[in-house]
Amino acid sequence: MKAVVFRENGGVDKLIYTDMEKPTISPYEVLVKVHASALNHLDIWVRQGLPGAEIPMPHISGSDVAGEVAEVGMEVKKFKVGDKVLIAPGVRCRKCVYCTTNRDSMCDSFKIMGFQVQGGYAEYARAHVDNIIPISQKYSFEEWAAIPLVFVTAWHMLITQGQIKPGENVLIHAAGSGIGSAAVQIARLAGTRVIATARGSEKIEKAKRLGADEVIDYSQENYVEKVKLLTNGKGVDVIFEHIGPDTWEKNLQCLAKGGRMVVCGATSGPKITMEIRLLFMRHYSIIGCYMGSKKELLDVLNLVEMGRLKPVIDSIFPLKDAAAAQQRMLNRENFGKIVLKV
Repeated sequence: MKAVVFRENGGVDKLIYTDMEKPTISPYEVLVKVHASALNHLDIWVRQGLPGAEIPMPHISGSDVAGEVAEVGMEVKKFKVGDKVLIAPGVRCRKCVYCTTNRDSMCDSFKIMGFQVQGGYAEYARAHVDNIIPISQKYSFEEWAAIPLVFVTAWHMLITQGQIKPGENVLIHAAGSGIGSAAVQIARLAGTRVIATARGSEKIEKAKRLGADEVIDYSQENYVEKVKLLTNGKGVDVIFEHIGPDTWEKNLQCLAKGGRMVVCGATSGPKITMEIRLLFMRHYSIIGCYMGSKKELLDVLNLVEMGRLKPVIDSIFPLKDAAAAQQRMLNRENFGKIVLKV
C-alpha cells in the first residue's frame, strides 16, 4: 500500500510518500480502506520527537480515520466488507477500572492511533473491532475524519472536566485551530457566553459564524484587557487552554475568582512559570485533560448526526502532499481541520 511515513524525527522533509506492507489483521481486528485522514498538532509533535515516547518506526501518523471496511477478522460479527466507518483514536484495554468507568485515557495501556500505534496516513489502517464505529451518509469521508480527536478532546475538557454551565463566560484560545473550532461549538451548545481569540479579520468572522459571541484579535489587542472589559472586570469562569507559555500567565489574569482552566496541549512549548499565590488566593482550578473516552466520542457523534455540532474543514490535500498539509498547520494558516484525501 501507499503511505506517508517518517523514519527519523525532524522537519516536514522527513515525511516520505512510499510503499509499505499492507497491515494484516487478527481475528478481532478490522482492516479499513482509508478514504480520509485528518491532521492534528499531535502529528507534528510526534514527527518532531516527544521525549520518552516510544513509537513504531518507520512511523505512520494520523489519529483520525474514515473509510470503508476492507476485511474483517474471523471473530468480528458486527461489520462486513463495504461498511462505512471511522476509527476511534483511543486504544484502551477495555478491562481496567478506568476503561469500565468511561475514563479511557487514564488506562495504563492507553495509546493513541497515529502516536504509539500506526495511523491513517495510508491506504489501509487496522484497528480492534472495539474502535470501529459505523457512520452514516450525512457527511463525506473528509468531514467524518475531521471530527474524532478534536471533538472528543474538547468535549472532555469543557463538559466532563470543566463542567461548564449555561450563562458562564468561557474563553477559548485559537478558535481557528481544529480543536478551537470544535470547542466554540460545544461551549455555545452548552449555553455559555463564548469569548474566543483568533488572528485576522477572516478568522474572526468565521469564529463568529461558528457561534462565538465575542472574538478578540490577539495580534492587535491585549486579550487580558479585552476580557476584563467584556466581563465588567470579573474575568471568565473557564479557560480552554492548549497553547502553553505564550498564554499561561495572561490566562491567570483573565480568570474570575474560583475559575477553572482546562489544559490539553502546549503548542508554544512544554514549560511555564506562574505566580503560585494567585492560584490559592483566588481559588483557581487547573485541570489537565488528555483526549477522552469512547463514550464521550459516541455522545459527540450523536450530536453531529443531529446537526447540533458540525465538522469544520479548512482544506483537503492528497495523501502524497502530507508534508505541505503539515506546513500549512505549522504556519497557522488554517481555520478548522486539514484533511488528507486517500
